[in-house]
Parts: sequence; structure tokens; C-alpha cells
Amino acid sequence: MTHSKLRRDSSARKAVLRSLVTSLFQHGRIQTTEAKAKELRRVADKMISLAKRGDLHARRQALSYIMEENVTRKLFSELAEKYTDRNGGYTRIMKLEPRKGDAAPLVIIELM
Repeated sequence: MTHSKLRRDSSARKAVLRSLVTSLFQHGRIQTTEAKAKELRRVADKMISLAKRGDLHARRQALSYIMEENVTRKLFSELAEKYTDRNGGYTRIMKLEPRKGDAAPLVIIELM
């Protein structure tokens, strides 16, 4: 499976995805472009899988990616319990109308 570059170099792409995954876990749903949401889904699923594991190493791996410590605590306490019986498919993408300025396809990505 290939990764989308999102027209950014690797450090900017990682910064965007870190910010998006932090916002997604903090708010539960966010609005973004379709390409960013598809890449975000991969990262979010990995973070939830780490939270379901729940050991110290998994927590440190999530802390190295998620930008706020309180969001990581929420992920490991609330969200890990919510998804214990679910094997993948933790997010949902719903399409919206294109953005007015540049007609970019917008979506809402939310936790199931």
C-alpha cells in the first residue's frame, strides 16, 4: 500500500498528520480534505491499536506521535475500552460539498 505525499516534504507531512490525529482524538470528529483524511485514517488506526495493547512501550510510542499528553491519556483510558471488541475500522469518512475557494473535496472524519 502506498502513502500519499500530500504535496509536502516528509517533515511537513509528518507534522500535518500529527496535528490531525491529535485533533481527531481530542474532538472526536474533524473536517479536512479527502486526501488528508485517507492518510489520517491509517495513523489513527495504528494509534488505537497501540492503545488497545496498553503496555508502557505502546504508551511511549503513542506519546512520541501525539502532540498532547492529555489526548494520549484519553486515548489509552476511554477510547481503548470503547474499541476492545472491534478489530479495525475505527473511523468513518463522510463526504461534504467541495470547498468554495479551490473546489477541494472536503470530508468529515470521525471516530466510530
